[in-house]
Amino acid sequence: MTTHFSSNRRQVLLSSLAAAALGATGATAYAQATGRVLRVGHQKGWLSILKGRGTLEKRLAPLGVKVTWTEFNAGPVQLEALNVGSIDFGDVGEAPPIFAQAAGAPLVYAGATVPRPALEAVIVPKDSPIRSVADLKGKRVAYNKGSNVQYLLVKLLEKNGLKYSDVQSVFLAPADARAAFERGAVDAWIIWDPFLAAAQKTLDARLLADATGVVNNRQYYFTSRDFATRNTDVLRIAIEEVNAIDTWISRNKAAAAAELSAVLGLDKGITELYLSRARYGTAPVTRDILAEQQAIADTFFDLKLIPKKLNLLHAAPVDLL
Repeated sequence: MTTHFSSNRRQVLLSSLAAAALGATGATAYAQATGRVLRVGHQKGWLSILKGRGTLEKRLAPLGVKVTWTEFNAGPVQLEALNVGSIDFGDVGEAPPIFAQAAGAPLVYAGATVPRPALEAVIVPKDSPIRSVADLKGKRVAYNKGSNVQYLLVKLLEKNGLKYSDVQSVFLAPADARAAFERGAVDAWIIWDPFLAAAQKTLDARLLADATGVVNNRQYYFTSRDFATRNTDVLRIAIEEVNAIDTWISRNKAAAAAELSAVLGLDKGITELYLSRARYGTAPVTRDILAEQQAIADTFFDLKLIPKKLNLLHAAPVDLL
């Protein structure tokens, strides 16, 4: 969920886009022959479960809509695929869409989850002398630059009387941040689930503060302006089916934890902790939700993370009330 790619990550991006483009070629041919296509880009998670169920395909079949799936390793890569016209729909956190809109992507918000503040947090080693957010002053804090957790850091420090410049930011992707945290090269790590649950379960990390009462940490579903204009019925059904998965998980957490552990390649105990603190529900985006995104965009502009001020209404659903 970072906007800065190493050469290896750039290669992954190019490979992912190539795969998406191949899928798009086949989808386009099908569309020309029989009708519409919904090209879904997804990360391992909720949409993986939806894909396995096949319920989206069943709902869209009467409309003559075919569904194709392409898996990506991160939100920014999905948004890049949207920008080049390789996918029509995907899932992402709060921050990457801000960067995509700033870069001129034709992004439109299609849906949003309820707030999930417990799914991101600041953690420290269990024996760390750091006992409060105020104790982070002058400390080395690892996180993904330009990600949801950077926004959490800004707002968490602000709430506790500190400035963003009061900590030493160490910009690291999750795998690198975990390694640095484990060897004591950083004092704290701000991370999201399931990496958060994994660190708590396998590194015995201590949770210093989560996002509760600080930021909302929603998950978003996005599409392109062109697709949204022509396919409001398809997007409505897609969001309904995502919400149905939300509802199923909320009522079947043990089964969902087992299924998600297989998808993510993680121990079931980790996914059980992850799902135990999630909140469930997905619905269309409202003006109030766009106002939340506007606050993130304004913060990132003030931090000079994006080059211009954004108007989030430019990424509003075509049927925004």
